[in-house]
Amino acid sequence: MTGVGRLIRLVLRRDRFLLPIWVLIFGVLPAGYYASFEGLFPTDAERIQYATVSADNAGFVALYGLLHGDSFAALANWRAGFVPVMIGLVALLTVIRHTRTDEEAGRAELVGSTVVGRHAVLAAALLVTCGASALLGLITFASMAGRTSDVAGSLAFGAEFALSGILFATIAAITAQLTSGARAARSIAIVALGASYALRVGGDTSSLGDGSLSWLSWISPLGWVTRIFPYGPLNWWPVLLSVLLSAVAVAVAVVLRGRRDLGDGLFPARLGRATAAASLRTPLALAWRLHRGLLIGWTLGLALLGLIFGGVGGSVLDIAQDNKGLSEIFTRLGGSSQLVDSYFAGTAGIVGLIAACYGVQATLRLRDEEATGHAEAVLATSVSRYAWAGSHLLFSLLGPALALFAEGLVAGLTYSPGDFGGILAGTMLQLPAVWVLAGLTVLVFGLLPRWSLVAWAAPAACLLILLVGETLQLNQWLLDISPFTHTPRLPGGTISATPMVTLLAVAVVFGALGIAGLRRRNIPD
Repeated sequence: MTGVGRLIRLVLRRDRFLLPIWVLIFGVLPAGYYASFEGLFPTDAERIQYATVSADNAGFVALYGLLHGDSFAALANWRAGFVPVMIGLVALLTVIRHTRTDEEAGRAELVGSTVVGRHAVLAAALLVTCGASALLGLITFASMAGRTSDVAGSLAFGAEFALSGILFATIAAITAQLTSGARAARSIAIVALGASYALRVGGDTSSLGDGSLSWLSWISPLGWVTRIFPYGPLNWWPVLLSVLLSAVAVAVAVVLRGRRDLGDGLFPARLGRATAAASLRTPLALAWRLHRGLLIGWTLGLALLGLIFGGVGGSVLDIAQDNKGLSEIFTRLGGSSQLVDSYFAGTAGIVGLIAACYGVQATLRLRDEEATGHAEAVLATSVSRYAWAGSHLLFSLLGPALALFAEGLVAGLTYSPGDFGGILAGTMLQLPAVWVLAGLTVLVFGLLPRWSLVAWAAPAACLLILLVGETLQLNQWLLDISPFTHTPRLPGGTISATPMVTLLAVAVVFGALGIAGLRRRNIPD
């Protein structure tokens, strides 16, 4: 494949900042968990008691996966059970960015006009992403091997993380061939990742009961990597399955790439009507047409998540039964004395961050419309920039609100139909923080449109703070960077008007500055 080497250097050049960040952070994260558990459980009895209860708790199993073993290393591996999802997400986005997104923007055609092979672009994207995943695995291995004497377990732990990225990089290579648009390719890949996570949750949770649905974990790529159990009953079969699936996915992607033209997808784009319907005569009507699929998908997805969180909420009560002192242990982990309240307050933060990703995605639709030339055509009519931008930003503000309401309502009704107000309130109070990230996206789009994708760094940073902030005992000023640090922890906490008003004010300022910048700059830019 001619030109692969130069294309690899190009990909590394473009990702010279982002790639090292996610490789290093995810690679050293398990060692941080290991250190935090050492501080939380000074005695063997406390550690073993925590491991015993956590292994049988449906809530924890749903979030982190199955726990086999009671050593600090086993606990660190289990606590990092959600990290493979994050690694898979970053990997699939990286592959699509350097394949389908470049085709959509015309960069791939420019590169293809030089002396490069037909599959060189795809090969470069896969080699860089899979290589970064492998490097991440090596860092994980080295950081854990320095903490524990179990070298084989640390190697398996590194393989778990590396295979998470490789698997979904290769899956994204397939989805990049299916559609003619990067947005649709990303959506299909993310749906595959979400379905894999849901299957893993269903199978692992069933294993705590009669095990009738435990087979679901074995049809999920995420279920495979989390069942390696590096520091428990070490199982290398999932490694072989993951390698085989990755190889098959690469072969399928190469075949599909050879059967389509550059810029096209295997699923042809549907042609629109020759003339617009009467329902598309206003900017808001057009925005509804563009956002409705995204709105429905996110709302249904969060409602399903609420069903899962609400369903396992009752099992959290089992943690404190017949285990004196465990409530104090969980309080040291950052929760309240009421374990159920702490559980739902924690899930509210996770759901809020997910809704923020929806807000960022909906806001970035403005940049997509500008980059494709659609905005220029709309603004050539009597539509003002304010009306055009406002029609899209309405969905950035109200869309996450509707999705959060659906999740909180379903979670509350599933857990306690007679008293769900606290759960719903805790979920809805994440909205000001969601709007801050949406406002920040407007600011970047309005002032630095070519850097619009950098807006995704904000929810990524918030996610890292949410997952590791309290566990690693970071300085308070670092925790305060995330707007979700300032939202009330309900149910079980108190509400203060000052942080909520401040978050709303910050969101308004960001949005206003972004709109002002949009008003003064060229379109397209």
